Amino acid sequence: MRVHRSILKLSAAHFFIDAYASMLGVFLPFLRESLNLTLTEAGILGGALVFSSSLLQPIYGYLADQLRHKIFAALGPAISGVFICSLGIAPDFYSLLVLVILGGIGIAAFHPQGASVTRELSDKRPGYEMSVFITGGMIGYGIGPIYITSVITLAGLEQSYWAAVPGVLVSLYLLLYGPNPSRKVKPIRQTHLKKQILEKIKPLSVHYFLVVIRSLNHMVFVAFIPLYFTVRGLTVTEGAQHLSLFLLTGGVTGLFGGMLADRFGGRIICAISMIGYTPMALAFLLTTGPLSTLMCALAGGFLLLANPVNVVMAQKLIPEAASTVAALMMGFAWGVSGFVIPLIGGFGDVFGLHIVLVWFVALTSPGFLLAFWLPSHRAESLPVGSLQYSEGE
Repeated sequence: MRVHRSILKLSAAHFFIDAYASMLGVFLPFLRESLNLTLTEAGILGGALVFSSSLLQPIYGYLADQLRHKIFAALGPAISGVFICSLGIAPDFYSLLVLVILGGIGIAAFHPQGASVTRELSDKRPGYEMSVFITGGMIGYGIGPIYITSVITLAGLEQSYWAAVPGVLVSLYLLLYGPNPSRKVKPIRQTHLKKQILEKIKPLSVHYFLVVIRSLNHMVFVAFIPLYFTVRGLTVTEGAQHLSLFLLTGGVTGLFGGMLADRFGGRIICAISMIGYTPMALAFLLTTGPLSTLMCALAGGFLLLANPVNVVMAQKLIPEAASTVAALMMGFAWGVSGFVIPLIGGFGDVFGLHIVLVWFVALTSPGFLLAFWLPSHRAESLPVGSLQYSEGE
């Protein structure tokens, strides 16, 4: 199926943005050795990245809706790449903290506007084209750790900044040839935005909490899959391979999820995603060997099947504030769920990681029933065909 050329440009930028977003965990073992970082300092760096890259997204979404200029999405890859990839030359912890926060700003600035412009460019297949945009990020998130590890191995930690080159080039390309937000969509006033949110608070809340539950499971597995497999006797490399399998399978199914939502409706896809994930995740945790590997892939596939669908359905509720809505669904929900990770680690120290992960999946599974409270409209009913855009202005 053909995809709008400008959506492919944004998807490529999303690939690098999320690749840079996934690199901090790889940097930490190297930085801990070179700068004698404590685990507390490592945790502070992780929290700072969550705060600056996720929780601040609604602010950038609101600004993007007001200014209607492509600068937010265009500069995101360069800003995140330069600052995240410069962690290797930081002389101390406080320099690391500043670099992480600045890198997170680039990540936060890109996502709301990237998702909003993708929606504006979509015609009769908003679910599919949003899934192309999100899949680009998912694949980048899975490949980012491998990429930065290779750069550090070949060039050394002190020259890790070379990994920022693709992001800088992508930003230059988007500044010259990237799509602008539609000028026909009038900026929403703050008072009107509050009124719209209050009027749509029930369906927005259902979407939001569904995304929070999905993000909780996503981030917990991203954080603990490698460690989980090393506890079971596998190598660190094998654990990382299972994580990549989990993420890349989810990226592929997310692409198909958007296509299926355009055909059958978003609520059905969300329900299938939520119902299928829990048994696959539990089977993954309760089996070993090749069967466990297969269940790991299927769990990631079901979990992220509806990842783009929730965003598109929520944007339909307040189309004139698509960047702000995307920020709430993608960034703020992700950031809030990120604070659960330390709790999972703490309980894992006391009760064992395997037991805690099993109980975590079981206890969050009832929240997936929220999918049945979603509106029944199909994704293709979104009034995006009338939205126009200007490219390369």
